Amino acid sequence: MSFAAIMMPLTLADFDYVLPPELIAQVPLARRSASRLLVVDGERRTDSHFVDLAQWLRAGDLLVMNDSRVLHARLLGRKESGGQVEVLVERLLDHEQVLAQVRASKSPQPGSRLRLEDALDVEVMGREGEFYRLRFAGDAAELLERHGRLPLPPYIERAAGVPDELRYQTVYAREKGSVAAPTAGLHFDKDLLAGLLEKGIGIAYVTLHVGAGTFQPVRVSDLAQHRMHTERYVLPQATADAIAATRARGGRIVAVGTTSLRALESAALEGGLKVGAGETALFVTPGFDFRVADLLITNFHLPKSTLLMLVSAFCGLDDIRSAYHHSIAARYRFFSYGDAMLLHRRPQE
Repeated sequence: MSFAAIMMPLTLADFDYVLPPELIAQVPLARRSASRLLVVDGERRTDSHFVDLAQWLRAGDLLVMNDSRVLHARLLGRKESGGQVEVLVERLLDHEQVLAQVRASKSPQPGSRLRLEDALDVEVMGREGEFYRLRFAGDAAELLERHGRLPLPPYIERAAGVPDELRYQTVYAREKGSVAAPTAGLHFDKDLLAGLLEKGIGIAYVTLHVGAGTFQPVRVSDLAQHRMHTERYVLPQATADAIAATRARGGRIVAVGTTSLRALESAALEGGLKVGAGETALFVTPGFDFRVADLLITNFHLPKSTLLMLVSAFCGLDDIRSAYHHSIAARYRFFSYGDAMLLHRRPQE
């Protein structure tokens, strides 16, 4: 049955699947571009390798990549009472202040202080929804970089090590602000990027700072009731110009990762591309009218996740279900350090 034939509203259960735990990649491959690549174009599926990406693209196409850099956003410590706390920074607010998740046996009170990593005293300014506003005594980004820990996703069942400092960042990461890597970009190494440019495939950048909400499960069956966390993004004028030039010459826009896609589609919600900084809580589900991206490079996503809903909207629910069944049978590696997909956008009705 095709998606168009589904009469009942989609629910959370429509985006569930069973994944053998051993397919969750716990470590990166020795070489970034050595990952496998599943190409999905309608009902056609082709097993390939990421190092061969150029053969699936054309001269004149444009890759749009998220250049956000992962912060050392995780800190352990104690409250003034001695109770243990774990802090996961959600976003930088200004030079000294951040929004953060704080896990503790009892909620810290406004005006209290947290001693983090036995090196930092952080003041609790107050509560903002499920987050806390914290103030550092100095440059928050610099102090996080010096004393914080790299926040690997919860499905990676080990602590971050020295190799992750390099491999859980893209080779083009530069704008500090994410608490999770834009993982589709982890497959690109400098040689692959040079080869794409040599073939005449363009590269442009957006910035979307990934928040901790990316790991939050959808807790409601009725998808209309789910609310996304807000994330900051920036669409530079140079990228908007590159997209316009690509369209003019008949090239395709290839979003590298769901974060790049959400930034592009958020900037185009009002028609055209709105250049500059913005905030997005865009929740993409089947039926969404895509305005910018023609293809999407992405990793595999968790069951019942908003990102699985996004790729189902982009590629078609039935085709994504089929692709995931194929990938599990073919023993692809899943999630952040796993393999990748190249998805063609389904024709819009």
